[in-house]
Amino acid sequence: MTGELDGKVAIITGGARGMGAAAVRLFLQEGAKVVIADILEDVGRDLAGELGDGAAFRKSDVSKAEEVEALVNFAVDQFGGLDILFSNAGVMGDPQPDFLKEDFTTFVQTMSVDLLGPLLGAKYAGQHMAKNGGGCILTTASSSALYGGHSIIPYRAAKAGVIGMTKSLAIELGQYGIRVNCISPGPTRTEMTVAMDGVPQEKLERLQDISMEKMMGRMPLGRLGTPEDIAQAALFLASDRAAQITGINLPVDGGETAGNTENTLTKIQAAFAEELGM
Repeated sequence: MTGELDGKVAIITGGARGMGAAAVRLFLQEGAKVVIADILEDVGRDLAGELGDGAAFRKSDVSKAEEVEALVNFAVDQFGGLDILFSNAGVMGDPQPDFLKEDFTTFVQTMSVDLLGPLLGAKYAGQHMAKNGGGCILTTASSSALYGGHSIIPYRAAKAGVIGMTKSLAIELGQYGIRVNCISPGPTRTEMTVAMDGVPQEKLERLQDISMEKMMGRMPLGRLGTPEDIAQAALFLASDRAAQITGINLPVDGGETAGNTENTLTKIQAAFAEELGM
């Protein structure tokens, strides 16, 4: 490792597992002190204990202002400052197959965690960073925010909001030396991909395989993302290599959002040939 984050202090929300945990591990390897923030207390504490003195856990609900403010204060008290906030915590909500029957319970929950959460993080982390020479704020959106689709409308809307929020925060906070950027993962194998209460772990893993297989056709690179792919993108944007980068949304999606992978022209030509008897 190259020590790209030597001397830095980072908060990573949703850091107990999945993409967040991968970022926690990588940031530590690169020299940062890291506060793991999550509602999964046992998992988060176990991870912090495994990683040693450079990591600390704080149970935090990012949708609550007082808990986000306390989280920032905890990082400053624990490690002496705050240089990086990676607002990665998120929920997908229960898919609603019929929008006309939506009761908006999922909408409120999803917006509270996925959109309000990063906004609160930017406020309280930004207050500290503005007084201490700047910093870096990262948010996690989703490739699903970049095109329409079925079922998870609140999630798509929240993540599209994150992208818009990121751009505006970059403008608002640039005067303080605070960079604000966004990462949009494509299909990535994490625990959130398939989450069902009461289903045995081995069955969940098989369901996740099925889910990932169905998504593969959208991936020009022919492979699904890993949490480590997202962590590497976060490391780049948090590091001095990205010192002149702010206000961007970086898709890490294997080309999913580059365009339609179906070769429609070939199908049209074949249909023409059949119609013309060629």
